[in-house]
Amino acid sequence: IRLLEFLCDITRAHTESQRGAVESLAGHESSSLGSDSELNGFANTETQTDKYGFIGGAQQSTGENDNIPPDVLRQREAKWLDMLNSWDKWMAKKHKKVKLRCQKGIPPSLRGRAWLYLSGGKVKKEQNQGKFQELDSQPGDPKWLDVIEKDLHRQFPFHEMFVARGGHGQQDLFRVLKAYTLHRPEEGYCQAQAPIAAVLLMHMPAEDAFWGLVQICEKYLPGYYSAGLEAIQLDGEILFALLKRVSPVAHRHLKKYKIDPILYMTEWFMCAFSRTLPWVSVLRMWDMFFCEGVKIIFRVGLVLLKCMLGSQEKLKACQGQYETMELLRSIEPRYMQEAFLVQEVSELAVSERDIEKEHLSQLRRWKETHGELHCKSPPRMHGAKAIMAAEPPSRQDLKQNPTIVVEVPQTTESKIEKGKKAKSKLEKKTDTKNTSPPLNPYLLPSDPALQSDNLAPSESQHLQEDTPPQGSNQSLSSSEHDTYL
Repeated sequence: IRLLEFLCDITRAHTESQRGAVESLAGHESSSLGSDSELNGFANTETQTDKYGFIGGAQQSTGENDNIPPDVLRQREAKWLDMLNSWDKWMAKKHKKVKLRCQKGIPPSLRGRAWLYLSGGKVKKEQNQGKFQELDSQPGDPKWLDVIEKDLHRQFPFHEMFVARGGHGQQDLFRVLKAYTLHRPEEGYCQAQAPIAAVLLMHMPAEDAFWGLVQICEKYLPGYYSAGLEAIQLDGEILFALLKRVSPVAHRHLKKYKIDPILYMTEWFMCAFSRTLPWVSVLRMWDMFFCEGVKIIFRVGLVLLKCMLGSQEKLKACQGQYETMELLRSIEPRYMQEAFLVQEVSELAVSERDIEKEHLSQLRRWKETHGELHCKSPPRMHGAKAIMAAEPPSRQDLKQNPTIVVEVPQTTESKIEKGKKAKSKLEKKTDTKNTSPPLNPYLLPSDPALQSDNLAPSESQHLQEDTPPQGSNQSLSSSEHDTYL
């Protein structure tokens, strides 16, 4: 009971502080441009929107150290597009390279698509065509709908996608969470699922976000959102046991003051640090989490505990349970900074084998003290490679779908004949020169403009006037040059 009261006090204080900050921002004079942020009164000359969409709050980026040179970003995008085009081969033969590139950070323009491939959400979506639309069209269980509606405005209230009550962000969030309660009625809805779904929606459409949420709940963090929270309690004990090896000083301190792991790690783990870290660090941790699995969440928790409680000098300021909890609620920014955290997490020697070994040990202790688990969760999958090995996808499941569809009007028969003549003339000219014109990398091979790139102005104009567009149902596929923005 004391534990629940303490957690409620923390949550209430967190919500009140957010609400107060939102109301103070909303007091500014708004303009009439009609964006989501303006509808809620956020638009003013003093409010700056960062590149991630935050208009305030602790997670707003200053933009000082998180800019990647454009040429480096273009190179990374090209590498990721190449990987996504042959995803099964890369995962089977070059998984270490995929892991390294996830540690370096996924390019923002491809992050949503990469997360969907890493999590196996892409395969689930292809194997269940129309499932989300079917769930979305159903009314849903009123007992869950009421709770979901009350939670919508609490999710990233400083992000312009969710700032407006009833705005497009909150509507999609409602759809995703409602669909999950219909997909898993025995599990229903847990409040910690809302920030997870919100982060996904910042990077992908509602249907993709739904399948990403399904994979997180069923593969990465099974049992976390079930009634009783048994899985999160078990992982709390695993974290505490691993801490003894990583930082004996921090472990002794927490044990001395009888600070239960569930007091400080519940929000960290259930929300995958999305409400704790600076936003750029959240994205980097999620890149690694989708690739390597829950061990990344454990490592982040261990690094923060070690940094905050790992020396006697630090412990002088927190001689008691309350002081220790306050310290863990206000982690020093330098320990959450992107470069520092990525390096520490990557180097920390805690493997999935360590986690599974400790899981078995804690499970035995749980059965001795609490009896059998009430919620039987499926086995946890440690990252993208394990998920793909458990459910091998077909090449069709991994095929990238176009995001731009171009419909070309039908042409007359006479224009088609003229186009054929122009094409024949072009072929003769290239044969005599015995050289091929350089291809424009930004056009499809079937595009008529490819044939006119190196013609004389008069001939190029003739081709543009007479050559009909190629009638096709296909579109600019991501395998060519499309990026998901």
